Amino acid sequence: MTLKISDRLSAAELRVLARREKNGRAASRMFAIANALDGLKRAEAARLAGMERQALRAPVH
Repeated sequence: MTLKISDRLSAAELRVLARREKNGRAASRMFAIANALDGLKRAEAARLAGMERQALRAPVH
C-alpha cells in the first residue's frame, strides 16, 4: 500500500522550514519528505537525509 505525501507545502518551502528547525531529527525528516516530493523513491529520499527508510515511514503516516 502506498500512501500519498501531503503537498500542502512544496519541497522548496519544506526545505526552508527544515533549515530553520532547531530539532535536528525533525529537520532530517522534513528534508527527507522534501526529497520524496521531488520524486525520489522513499528509500533514497531517507538515505540522502541521513536516515533509514523506515524512519521516514512514520512521519509520512
